[in-house]
Amino acid sequence: MKHTLTLLTALLLTPLAALPAASPQPANKPNVIIILTDDQGYGDIGAHGHPFLKTPNLDRLHAESVRFTDFHVAPMCSPTRAQLMTGVDAMKNGCTMVNAGRSMVRKDIPMLSNYFADAGYATGLFGKWHMGDSYPYRPQDRGFQEVLSFRAWGLPSLASNWENSTLNPKKTFADAYMDPVLEHNGVDIRYPGFSGDIWFTEAMKYMTTCQQKQQPFFVYLANHLAHVPDSVPEKYSKPYGSMGKWKSANGKEFKVHAPYYGQIANIDENMGRLDEFLAKNGLKENTIVVYFSDNGSRSEPATQISNSGMRGHKTELWEGGHRVPCFVRWPQSGIKHGRDVPELTQVQDIAPTLLDLCRINPKNRFPMDGVSLAGLLRQEAWPHAKRKITIQYGVPGKRWVDACILSEKWRLLGGGKTLFNVASDPHQDTDVATQHDGILKELSTYYDEWYQQASAEYRHVRYIPLGHPSVPEVMLYASDWQGDSNDNPGTLALGAGKGKWDVEIESDGEYRVELSRWPFESGKTLIEGTKGSSDSAGARPIAKAQLIIAKDKWAMDTKPEDKSATFTVRLTAGKTKLAAEFLDKDGKMLCNAFYVKVTRLK
Repeated sequence: MKHTLTLLTALLLTPLAALPAASPQPANKPNVIIILTDDQGYGDIGAHGHPFLKTPNLDRLHAESVRFTDFHVAPMCSPTRAQLMTGVDAMKNGCTMVNAGRSMVRKDIPMLSNYFADAGYATGLFGKWHMGDSYPYRPQDRGFQEVLSFRAWGLPSLASNWENSTLNPKKTFADAYMDPVLEHNGVDIRYPGFSGDIWFTEAMKYMTTCQQKQQPFFVYLANHLAHVPDSVPEKYSKPYGSMGKWKSANGKEFKVHAPYYGQIANIDENMGRLDEFLAKNGLKENTIVVYFSDNGSRSEPATQISNSGMRGHKTELWEGGHRVPCFVRWPQSGIKHGRDVPELTQVQDIAPTLLDLCRINPKNRFPMDGVSLAGLLRQEAWPHAKRKITIQYGVPGKRWVDACILSEKWRLLGGGKTLFNVASDPHQDTDVATQHDGILKELSTYYDEWYQQASAEYRHVRYIPLGHPSVPEVMLYASDWQGDSNDNPGTLALGAGKGKWDVEIESDGEYRVELSRWPFESGKTLIEGTKGSSDSAGARPIAKAQLIIAKDKWAMDTKPEDKSATFTVRLTAGKTKLAAEFLDKDGKMLCNAFYVKVTRLK
């Protein structure tokens, strides 16, 4: 069971996860920091030509880095993160969406954190995970020795601690990122301050500890900014809020999305803090820094002002939805920095690149779709100049649904029927499919062959194990069920979601299964509304609970004062589905339980 502690109490009772003994690797083994921002568009950097956004620290990183200028990710965050960590296409690794049971990576595919930990590195995650919140899909199950994070997509998400929820009367959207309750090595702890600052502060503390132990580190600094909600200290957004609207050279006026720009200003400030820390502590020269964003901008007004001539934003298959900045810096390497690399590259390339640069050759390396960019970094011949890559995400996994093909200057989308030349038409205004039958056929054939393999891999079921000897208690969240999309405060408040979890009962035995309408730590009753017993919004007339596992069914009546419904049942080992239902007094199903806690008793 998770508990919310004060930071002081947690430091007294819960020590930092023990770091491994000093690495047997050579002392000059490079450190690695991956900084992944959330929803920051390609045009949202001063060095990329933004007309008014000030990002001096990112501009300096841009100047000091090798810049991959045709670098692509998925149009939404979880698939990008999974492709980063595995080097494997989303359709093949299983993580193709942000919820609906499609945000978990197959457990048989190792991650970068596994590879680096096995190579003697200290591994730490600071920030957003969003690749599974139940064992064995959590970051601490996937090779990270130190974890400071939160559950699901963001601090106000359905799976996050109730103290962070914007349904909680104590929270508003404006202060959603202030004084958050974060999950530190499996325990929920309140941290004072702005979350965007906390990730960097705690990551730097961790790097200091690693340096003192003379152990190389692999740090994944996955900042949750600039994701919704529009929460940021006023000092960052105020300079942009005072602008109101911005007038372009041709006289058009556009709304200035001040909180969004404020979040990027905070990112920039913290990048300055990080760079100063690395330089001051003698870490900058031999630390590989990789900086990029997980998808295009979330702010449509921002894309209207600056999107480097591209069309589209987050969730879209237009170029602006998946082409993002990517900077790589390693001063000690001898690599020539301060230059652009125009070749077509993708997020799946980062994993093999880092393994190559750090000379890590895992015996359990999973076949990767990405290719190493080490040759491009070293200005060597590039054998993949005519490569083709597929972007496909979403829940259906059907042929040509949410998919596009990229190859050199060509982009095939629209169900495989529309073709664009982004070299001459970066905004993708003119479909040239009828003028290039040969290109259309070549890209379509490539997709068909790719999809035949990818769709087979997509069908791998990712079961959540229950009753594992080392993890007797497992939490199930609605964001990971197969069914309705339920991962945010709005769907939780509505209380109408339905879905089932794919589970694997590890062994025969007696289990306790607890069902709740609200987060367990909220203390709310099953029938309460969002703001309490007197609030009708979100209130559901729950009078019965029903648990269905495989072919077995158990039912019970609930009382108005009940905060959960608890079943003690005998389960048989095997792979199956679990459904936890709430019904009214007449037996009509209202919704599934959004939170289920399963504990192996004996």
